[in-house]
This record gives sequence, C-alpha cells and structure tokens, in this order.
Amino acid sequence: MADALLPPDIGDLAKKVVTANSAASRTVTLAESCTGGLVAAALTEVPGSSAVLDRGFVTYSNEAKMEMLDVPSDIIETFGAVSIACVWAMAQGALEKSGADVAVAISGVAGPGGGTPTKPVGTVVFARAIRNSTGEPEGELKSFGEIGRAEIRRQATICALELLLP
Repeated sequence: MADALLPPDIGDLAKKVVTANSAASRTVTLAESCTGGLVAAALTEVPGSSAVLDRGFVTYSNEAKMEMLDVPSDIIETFGAVSIACVWAMAQGALEKSGADVAVAISGVAGPGGGTPTKPVGTVVFARAIRNSTGEPEGELKSFGEIGRAEIRRQATICALELLLP
C-alpha cells in the first residue's frame, strides 16, 4: 500500500507550498476546473495544511463558475471558460468568497476531446489574485500539447502549486 496519494514531485511541491505559506502566515484558496480538486488534494496530503488552505472551489461547469465564484456570464460568452479573463474572474471570486490571502484559479482543455483550433487540447490558463494587491492581474496561458489527459492535469497541478509559493 502506497504512503502517498499523489506522485512524489507533486507531494514535495505541496509540502513546500504549505511550509512557505505557513511561515509567511498566508492562507490560500483555489478555484479549480480542469484539475478537479487535485491542487487542493495535494495540499491536504500535507500534515499542517489546515493552517494554510482556507477552501477550494471545484467549478467544472460554466454554471458553477458563475454561481459559486460570480464569474460574469458575459466573460464566459465572450472569451470562454478557458481564458485569462475567466480565470482572473474565478480567482477574484474565490478571494471574495473566502478569507484567504491568495487565490489561484485553473481552467483548461484536458482532452481527449473539447479542443478547438484556437484552444487545442492541452491549453490551460492560470491566474493568481492576492488580497489588497494594487498590481496588475497575474495570468498565464500554457500549451502542454496532446500529452494525455492525466499528464495535462498533472502538469497543471504542478503549475498551480508553483503559483501558490510566496
């Protein structure tokens, strides 16, 4: 029987996230779509994560993004769920609905279907919002390619964990 639910690279990174945020007295929240809660799961594998993880939102459907995170429907209609505009709104919504200091949001096309010419399978977008920040919104689009659903989700989980480091 394995002693860890997730692969060692994700587990090690999650430990770093919990340790660093705990040292900074910083709490985090997540708004996950294509990762389906994997980032929150990685953090909760770490003893002491309750001092850091406030909550996670798994908003897989567009309706969930709008209902749970107050993502405006016009953002989804205009830019789509897999867009910097959508993940930025998701991150902002997660911050507003939580007491956390930082929010990371993830949305993407994990495949094998669902891709389009402009957003092919393997396209994942990320955003980080920091409470009381006066800086520009932080967003990033990554193209992982058609490396398989599990690997796209694994890579997205790693990127999201990296964004949670102070």
